[in-house]
Formats: sequence, structure tokens, C-alpha cells
Amino acid sequence: MSGRWDEGGSGRPTGSFDFDNDETMVMRALPQTIEPPHMSRAEARKQREAQSKRAKRGKKVGVLALLVLVIAVLGVGAYGATWYMNRTQAAADYAGPGGAPVVIQILPGETASEIGATLAEKDVVASSAAFYNAAVSNSAEIQKVQPGFYQVPVQSSAADALDTLVAPESRVGLVVVAAGRQLHDSSDAQTGALKKGIYNLIEEASCVGSASAQTCVTADELNTAGASSDLAALGVPSWAMSSVQGVPDKDRQLEGLIAASSWDFDPTGTPTEILRTLVQGSAEKYESTGILTAGSGVGLSPYQLLVAASLVEREALPDDMSKVARVIVNRLAVDQPLQFDSTVNYSLDTTEVATTDDDRARVTPWNTYAMPGLPATPIASPSIEALQAVESPALGDWLYFVTINMQGETLFTHSYDEHLANIVLAQESGILDSGR
Repeated sequence: MSGRWDEGGSGRPTGSFDFDNDETMVMRALPQTIEPPHMSRAEARKQREAQSKRAKRGKKVGVLALLVLVIAVLGVGAYGATWYMNRTQAAADYAGPGGAPVVIQILPGETASEIGATLAEKDVVASSAAFYNAAVSNSAEIQKVQPGFYQVPVQSSAADALDTLVAPESRVGLVVVAAGRQLHDSSDAQTGALKKGIYNLIEEASCVGSASAQTCVTADELNTAGASSDLAALGVPSWAMSSVQGVPDKDRQLEGLIAASSWDFDPTGTPTEILRTLVQGSAEKYESTGILTAGSGVGLSPYQLLVAASLVEREALPDDMSKVARVIVNRLAVDQPLQFDSTVNYSLDTTEVATTDDDRARVTPWNTYAMPGLPATPIASPSIEALQAVESPALGDWLYFVTINMQGETLFTHSYDEHLANIVLAQESGILDSGR
């Protein structure tokens, strides 16, 4: 047997013992504190006590840190659970049916939460969370909701409010202005059909309220507001201001300044506020084409470009617009009267392609048979295509054109004799027959 004994005389084995016979015993020593040779037993004891205190403090810090972590996790979990429940569980909601309708606006890019907040603010729904839940439950329906103005009954259930928003009859304050539309009504001499003016279309789009208590901004109120001398309040752009101030018939001073497009307006606004919305939006639309600078190439101001574009709109099919624009520019350059039947028709209540000798003889600020130059105002709302045609007309020396058949075929020429021959073709086709 081999081994080592503690030299300190303690008589305790400090290593391992191996027996040379078949039996082998291995005995591991218990952990012990090794005292430095220079340290007394009392000092060693104090050191052990200090180590024990540090160990206990370390355990306490560890337990405390673990407790803080657990609390934090529980807090986040509770917040997440609360958020989830607010979003997906039952929220304050009206049972319905709703009451009187109110007008709300949905802006481009708004989320279901933002729409819900607007509805809650107007007391359409009891809470924005209820509307959000309804939208989540019917994601296909919420995606149909478009920016604009809607009338929705107050104190509706969230599901009913969503259904109302996607119903076409709930949309208010939406007016569609077709290219060639005028401010005031006119009728066709051939068919007697009424062509509603822009003021009448706005009136129809402005009606709000229940069937028994509906209110509308009338065409007469719009006409009065549109004739105001406060052009800034009407949104007239600076590039049109001086020309509009000089319009002889104030009822027509906004002609052409409401562009052909779909427009949203607040139907609860005043007539002046409604017109300002449409005129300002139209000015931005026109300016996007380059109207402020394009006229330099054809010798026209921005407002004159708009006037010429309205003539192109009423005289030409899309394929011929740039050619008709060139005829206008060429005639103005040589001070030749435009002699457009559309300008004669403008001041008539009943219109048709053909005009009579008496019609053409009437002197008005718009009749280009009776005066040189452009009319006093646009004669309709031009399309952007018509405006672009005037801004950049086709190249050509044409001074005359005439549509020769019902299919819209139009012939252009520089020669007056050729033009007279083309008029005969038009007469033979019946396109110039009068209904009066």
C-alpha cells in the first residue's frame, strides 16, 4: 500500500489509497479550505465568514434579478393580452338600428382603425374597437370603402355602419363632370333631351339627410355664389383672375374652371365653399399639364389656352383634337374669325350641330361669327386631352375643317374652295340638317 499522510499531524488522509491486492479502494478527499502558511486560524475564520456573506448576498441578488425578470415578462404578457382582447374581443357597440344620418369623410389611405375613430367621434359607432372588429371579420367588405363623403346613421351597430359605407346610395358629395359639360342646363334641338349643367349635378350630389328631411344646395344658390365678385373666395387661380374679372355675364364667369373629372366635396358646406373646392382642385389639375408655360409656343395666355381647349372639346373627336387646335392657332395668327358653331350654341338654350343664319348673326361675347378672336370664357369644361392638344397642336397650315358625316369623319384644308366642297359633302350626309 502506498499513500501520503497529512504532515500537519492531523492523521487524516489527503490523497487516495491504492491496494496492491485484487481489491481496490479509491477515497476522494472532502473539499477543504486551504489556509495560507502566513495566515492564522482566526484570520482564516474571518475570511471564511466574509466569503459566506458574499455568497449569500450573491444568492439574494440572483433571486431578486430573477423576480424582476418574471414580473417584466408577466407585465408584457398582460399588456399583450389586454391589447389583443381590446382588438378581438367584444367592444362597446350599439345594437341599432341607427338614427338620423350624419356626414363623415374618409381620407385616402385611412386604416380601419382611423375610420373607426372618425365614426366614433361622430357617434356613428359606440367605439372604434367595435368597428375595427367588424372590419377584421369582413376584410373583403372594408376594402371596398373608398375615400370620400358618406352619410351614415348615428348609433349604428359596427357591422351596420360597415354595410352602409359600401352601399352606393350612402356616398354623397360626389359629382362627375363629363368633358364638354357646361355650368347651366341646355336641351338638344333634335331630340329635346335635357343636358344637365354642372350646377344641377352638384345640387343632386349635395342632398343629405333622411328622406323626410332632406336638404340640398340648390343650383340657384350655386349660380348666385358663382357670380360673386370675391373671386379669391371662389378659388379662382391667379392666372385666370384678370380675365374672369372682365367676364360680361357674371353667371358664366366660372365656366370651364371646373374641370372634367370626378370630384368629392363636403355636401354640408356653403355654396361658396363647395365651388372653391372644385375650382381649386381643377386649377391644380390644369396646372399639372403645363398650362402655365405651354402657351408661349402658340402665343396664348394660360386662360386663353383653357378657352381654346373648350372649343376643341366641343368641335373635335379625340383623334382630330390636335388638328382642330392647329386651325384655331392659325386663324388667330392671321386675325381670321374662328366661326365655330359651338360658340353660337353656347348662349342658346336649345342647341344643335347646325346653326341658323339668325343664330350666327346674334352678337354675343361668345359668337365667333360676329367677332374676331376667342370667346369671353371657355364654352365648356375641356378634357385634359383637349387642353394638351392646344398646348402642343399638330403641325399644319389648315384654316378650315368640317365634319362630313354622322361617323365623325372630319376634313381639313387650307383652301377655302376645298372647304366649300367639303361642306357640300356634309350637307349631303344630313349632318347639317336643322331641327328648328
